[in-house]
Amino acid sequence: MTAYFDTSAVLALHLETAARAVAAAALETVTCTSALALTEALALIDKLTDEPLLRADIEDELRVQWDRYHVVPLDQRCLDRAASLMREQPLRLADALHLAAADRLPRPLKFVTFDPAQIPVAMSLGFDVESY
Repeated sequence: MTAYFDTSAVLALHLETAARAVAAAALETVTCTSALALTEALALIDKLTDEPLLRADIEDELRVQWDRYHVVPLDQRCLDRAASLMREQPLRLADALHLAAADRLPRPLKFVTFDPAQIPVAMSLGFDVESY
């Protein structure tokens, strides 16, 4: 089974939270994410801590882990699917992009997220949701 990590899952691997164990367990399979996840994660680091050294450590860990993901491109096909999802569901653009990227992957698919807005939509798309 393939696992898709949204940004919350990508970040969870590098933070001391309850979500970390769930995300780490999902790494035991082929792990994918969208090209959006790194940009979002890097932007969020500054909101997580004021400590410059901790920020740098988290960024370093993110970039090392990034090389291990299979990255789904945000091409026109993905953008069109995200627009379709946003017309059908109450989603933010970033959430729709993650779901559209995951929707390109073969089933069965484990969708790893800690964003409650994505869970019902992921389930409606037939994904096996991993969260807490």
